[in-house]
Amino acid sequence: MPIAGLPAALHGYAIVQISDIHVGPTIKRGYLDAIVDRVNALQADAIAITGDLVDGSVRRLAAHTAPLARLRARDGAFFVTGNHEYYSGAQQWIDEMRRLGLTVLLNQHVVRERDGKGVMIAGVTDFTAHHFDASQRSDPHAAAAGAPAHVCVKILLAHQPRSAEAAAAAGFDLQLSGHTQGGQFFPWNLFVPLQQPFTAGLNRLRALWVCTSRGTGYWGPPKRFGAPSEITRLRLVPG
Repeated sequence: MPIAGLPAALHGYAIVQISDIHVGPTIKRGYLDAIVDRVNALQADAIAITGDLVDGSVRRLAAHTAPLARLRARDGAFFVTGNHEYYSGAQQWIDEMRRLGLTVLLNQHVVRERDGKGVMIAGVTDFTAHHFDASQRSDPHAAAAGAPAHVCVKILLAHQPRSAEAAAAAGFDLQLSGHTQGGQFFPWNLFVPLQQPFTAGLNRLRALWVCTSRGTGYWGPPKRFGAPSEITRLRLVPG
């Protein structure tokens, strides 16, 4: 990820992103255990989970999401809500993620440092969160507010790519998203571009890079066509 003006202290800063696992009817603990093993082996500085982790309640699925407690990264593991968390009891899942040791970012940010140079890791609630809870309206500007002067790169975790307009306006350098499954299968892949500005991969919106994951699990039937699932590892380099 080329970042203009990136200081040497942050060169090579690595973020591993997983997204849209959809633990539920067909994805269970064994699948998530395997994901955690692969993510930990990448030895990232930070881990980002960009929403749609589950399809179901904490009561039904807590045993299957428990492997997330094993995630290890120098600067921590971070979680933002997707639309499916709101279908499944968002506040209960927020509490459960915190119990497992993840940092949940609800229109907030944290700053991590290397030799006095800061990297902001911010997160917003899902783009549609206000339909379920008016107090959780997605707000990239609020997520960036109060950034200290030594922050050299601003990264936003936002479940849906369509947060990008507001993220660009708020001054972020990089947005990590999911939601689209990369289209996943025909004919769904024809409809995704009607709702989202980006379907998969790396794209540019003015000064903002947007990295859209094809998802680490799948939504609905265990089926993919032309859109393989992914674990994404990003390294920051000077632009």
